[in-house]
Amino acid sequence: MKQLTIILTLLLFANVNAQTDQDVLKTIYTQSLTNGKSYQWLDHLSNKIGGRLSGSENAEKAVQYTKSELEKLGLDKVWLQPVMVPKWVRGDKEVAHFITNSSTVDVNICALGGSIATPKNGLTAKVIEVQNFEELSVLGEEKIKGKIVFYNRPMQADLIQTFMAYGGCVNQRYAGAMEAIKYGAVGVIVRSMNLRQDDLPHTGSMSYGDLPNNQHIPSAAISTNDADKLSEALKKDSNLKFYFKQNCQQFDDVLSYNVIGEITGTEFPNQYMIVGGHLDSWDLGDGSHDDGAGVVQSMDVLRLLKESGIKPKHSIRVVLFMNEENGLRGGKKYSEEAKANKETHVFALESDAGGFTPRGFSFDCSDANFEKVLSWKPLFKPYLIHYFEKGGSGADVGPLKTTSNVLAGLRPDSQRYFDHHHAANDTFDAVNKRELELGAATMTSLIYLFDKYGVDNIPEVKEFKN
Repeated sequence: MKQLTIILTLLLFANVNAQTDQDVLKTIYTQSLTNGKSYQWLDHLSNKIGGRLSGSENAEKAVQYTKSELEKLGLDKVWLQPVMVPKWVRGDKEVAHFITNSSTVDVNICALGGSIATPKNGLTAKVIEVQNFEELSVLGEEKIKGKIVFYNRPMQADLIQTFMAYGGCVNQRYAGAMEAIKYGAVGVIVRSMNLRQDDLPHTGSMSYGDLPNNQHIPSAAISTNDADKLSEALKKDSNLKFYFKQNCQQFDDVLSYNVIGEITGTEFPNQYMIVGGHLDSWDLGDGSHDDGAGVVQSMDVLRLLKESGIKPKHSIRVVLFMNEENGLRGGKKYSEEAKANKETHVFALESDAGGFTPRGFSFDCSDANFEKVLSWKPLFKPYLIHYFEKGGSGADVGPLKTTSNVLAGLRPDSQRYFDHHHAANDTFDAVNKRELELGAATMTSLIYLFDKYGVDNIPEVKEFKN
């Protein structure tokens, strides 16, 4: 029986070598759509484990689960890479309302990741609405001191690239408290990063920079519907008061892990190509789109390579990064270890834009390598993959950038992504099985092509950016 298995494996390998690239991609897509594992894995991550906030018990359950599943695939190596991560806990559900003309209007908020709590009995203060940091400067301490700053700049709706819309306003969430503190604000409320009108507040990371602890102020996100209500109420009553209470707490860093699996290359075992997503998520939903989808798609890339009979020339790693959401510790740690071990990473692909229908990729690479990618467009056309642009890749693979390697990011259709991003509705039911599997196949196909044809101008020794 063992001899028969060896013979069948050799025949499959020989058959793959004889196939055209079109045939191989067809095999990959067929395997993913008829025999995929990504949706099954995501079901477990989302429904059996749930939200995987960095430093939490659920995050550690996810580490052990994904390590176990990778071991079942028969990879050449599977291991855990230790990394110290932040531990922030939300605590009891937040409450908020504003009081105007003797009436109380309840609103939906959630603490921003990294924020301090309000005083035990909550915080009440007048509100000053602004669109940006420049307005803060104009208003100055005289008009801001003792008030809650309400950042109400929406995502720009007429931008088709929704990540550009997100990038255009996310600084008010991340740095809003730092800026408001300069003028004596006592709290911050930020309009959720969301293109849809709904009642769901969207969390996300914020920072106090280097400010001492005694200057920190509580910061929360407010739903888009309630941001509009508050803004309209302020137009009628500029003296209204806003109350909110949140119970979050920051603890000391704790030990966690990146999860790594490898297929060792047949010709270039010391040159690495990686594919990955981040294993942590925010705690309001179960993190299915952000970034459970990227995790299970990346795991399935290695399985699909094996199932399709492909023997990679380069060593292919799946890396499930920990702590992308509120620290990027996993991505930085992986890069540090790669540098310390003098590993050559020629290609890295990240999936961290949701599990929606794949449209293509963005690339951070040389013109020569991008021209190579463009020559593969006809191979992807039957699968409606058309978006091949130079641009960003991903936060976790970014630290691996050199002057000669290629970094890429999967680009699914993003029109609905920010409806779920960092919110309570980022749940398993929002992910379509077929779309998820198409993404896994598309990622596997790109890995296959870069592995087969290589990356141009890779020197023997790399210099990593700090």
